[in-house]
Amino acid sequence: MARFFWRGIVAWIIYSVFRSPYVTEAGVIREQPVPFSHKHHVGDIGIDCRYCHTSVETSAVAGIPPAKLCMNCHSQLWRDSPILEPVRSSHRTKKPLQWTRVHDLPDFVYFDHSIHVAKGIGCSTCHGKVNNMPLMWREATLQMTWCLDCHRDPAKHVRPREEVFNMNWQSKDDPDFDAAKLMTEYHVKSKTNCSVCHR
Repeated sequence: MARFFWRGIVAWIIYSVFRSPYVTEAGVIREQPVPFSHKHHVGDIGIDCRYCHTSVETSAVAGIPPAKLCMNCHSQLWRDSPILEPVRSSHRTKKPLQWTRVHDLPDFVYFDHSIHVAKGIGCSTCHGKVNNMPLMWREATLQMTWCLDCHRDPAKHVRPREEVFNMNWQSKDDPDFDAAKLMTEYHVKSKTNCSVCHR
């Protein structure tokens, strides 16, 4: 009997460590070459996700903006700020900034941003409310069970396509929202076959 108790305790410890931020890095702010604030740019100023992540609707990857895009504003605003020197240097030398990926899936996982956007899955569903993040962190664990929770029951996460980039959209605030109708219209199906993500 004691043997089963200790096995249970060991299993619980292993499970807890595997789900902890130490392993998942959920909630951990990653060091970046420039302390970019989504709260400031998205929340305070109101810049749409697509301005910086230009390929999110058409490509498997959202895209990381080049320094040239940052300089559209920062050639005029905060142009002498020491904190932005890495951006200016990148723009001058044409050498891309080396950002530390926050949402980095293993190489054996296939993920396509564009299909999720086309199916009405909002940015905040996976990335959290970036409009409230002064520095970026991983909101979700990105572990397979987390992905499968959504893939088993996508109706909980679907929203009108025009609201995909709205960080504050909630179904309860939309009197015309009908998840079942959107699921049919967007051809959203529960996809749990291994080959959907492991190709």
